[in-house]
Amino acid sequence: MVTIGVQTKNVVYDSELRRGGGDRAETEMHPRTGFEMLKRTGFSCADFSLNSYLLNTSLYNFELNNFFDRTVSELEDFFRPHKEGAACAGINIGQMHMPYPNYVPNGKKELNDYLRDVVAPKSMQVCAFFGCPYIVVHGFKLSRNLGSEEAEWAQTEKFLDSLAPMAKEMGIIICIENLYNALGRHIVEGPCCHAKKAAERIERFNEKYHAEVLGFCFDTGHANLVGIDFERFITEIGVHLKALHIHDNDGVGDLHQIPFTFTRTRENTASTDWEGFVRGLRRIKYTGTLSFETGPVLTAFPDEMKEQTLAFIAQIGKYFAGKIDGGFI
Repeated sequence: MVTIGVQTKNVVYDSELRRGGGDRAETEMHPRTGFEMLKRTGFSCADFSLNSYLLNTSLYNFELNNFFDRTVSELEDFFRPHKEGAACAGINIGQMHMPYPNYVPNGKKELNDYLRDVVAPKSMQVCAFFGCPYIVVHGFKLSRNLGSEEAEWAQTEKFLDSLAPMAKEMGIIICIENLYNALGRHIVEGPCCHAKKAAERIERFNEKYHAEVLGFCFDTGHANLVGIDFERFITEIGVHLKALHIHDNDGVGDLHQIPFTFTRTRENTASTDWEGFVRGLRRIKYTGTLSFETGPVLTAFPDEMKEQTLAFIAQIGKYFAGKIDGGFI
């Protein structure tokens, strides 16, 4: 049986005392509160949004914060309430997203060295602290800079090589995901958009380390933007598929919305190939987590509707699960 998960972003907050409101009330925030909400609304797993602590919008502007300057021990102390809160609520931290990009094109050497030598290994340590089996990373977007996709992958592989020994020791599988790239006003294929090539690279990489240290995360929104055939891609990536990022868009922007939100016509033909998605997962007998990467949705709805929104997303997950486990679509 597959399980249902969702991002912790905009649900699970760090421990703090918040003051505000009309009566200047004080509200004590605790990570456990958010995890309990996830459990209450129908989820059993969570994708821990580690990328929220070092934002891509900052990195693309060549800006860093000091969050990962903490020692590993200090990071563990910071995240202990999150780990304990998830355990108390009965939520499994099934996957995690490393801050991205892992390499900033045209960024200074000091910035990219910091991402490789500090942020990435400490992210692995945090992942191990949570007992999380999968951490998703973004491959380097360098094909235009270097002249080919092969040269781009070579640089990504060097980065993965720096983490593979840790992954092997910790029992963590690093998951690369299919990405898109922006070329002017056009959206084009980014790293890892060819399933057979990705599968072959994963197999070679794992053979090199004599362990399963590399896997794949299929992102439905990115796939929809560049016109990937869902069923074919999932079938070709096969057993290497370890994690999912499930979300929807209009085929133009990376909107991270609820599945079935967008249509091609007023007659409600879905803009995203959810039928192919389900068929692909059923063909490879997927037994992992149906994890929704829909954090932005929770700020689009009024805060008072957060639980209803999460419950609706969980219901869609249960619908997918039923089709994968034995239904027909």
